[in-house]
Amino acid sequence: MALTERGARNPGLPVLATTAEDALVEAIVVPNALWRPEDPAAYGGGALEDDPRLELRRYDESGEGRRDDARWGGLDIVPTKADYVLDLIRMNSLWPLLSGLACCAIEMMSAATSRHDIDRWGMFPFRASPRQADVLIVAGTLTTKMADPLVRLWAEMPEPKWCVAMGDCTCSGGRYKRSYSTVQGIDRVLPVDVYVPGCPPRPEGLIYGMMKLQQLVKERRGHWPERAIGPTVPDQV
Repeated sequence: MALTERGARNPGLPVLATTAEDALVEAIVVPNALWRPEDPAAYGGGALEDDPRLELRRYDESGEGRRDDARWGGLDIVPTKADYVLDLIRMNSLWPLLSGLACCAIEMMSAATSRHDIDRWGMFPFRASPRQADVLIVAGTLTTKMADPLVRLWAEMPEPKWCVAMGDCTCSGGRYKRSYSTVQGIDRVLPVDVYVPGCPPRPEGLIYGMMKLQQLVKERRGHWPERAIGPTVPDQV
């Protein structure tokens, strides 16, 4: 008797496996660790502590990443209340970076068209240079080959800056989660402020995520230097 027929005739009985192919297999658990290449000789080899993907973590530990080297030089000498005003300005003038990795980038570009008009929410047109942007929207699957260029883009963006993960593949690997060539979530190489799930998320979903980022910037008034700079995923579960 087929499994579907048995389940349909006896809905109260459990559906048992009748062949080896029908038996349940042990679930594959991906460890919650920083991303690193499977082949130690990949990307020029070298010791793990010299891996360029960990450069952001060393940048954070050195204290160099806590400097406000963006538009507001001298923020440390103005009154504390100025932090609130500056963060209100930042909240309403987000400048995303023109960067797309895969199919989610089509929805990201659609959000900037006249139909959705992301500009009306205080998110200005996408910039073509990381020096002129303060929001990195990672839209699409992050492959191992693109991990280093993405980290380089993030490092070249001036502080303060924020990161938005757009799409299931970006948030956790998505349907390519078991692939050898896919990073299992960009938070293994970058700090993520807002996650926008979906495959792909609609432009309205990205706009909502950017509005949540604006709320996050407002709630962090004067405390943006306390955020993470490097990967936010712990080394172990």
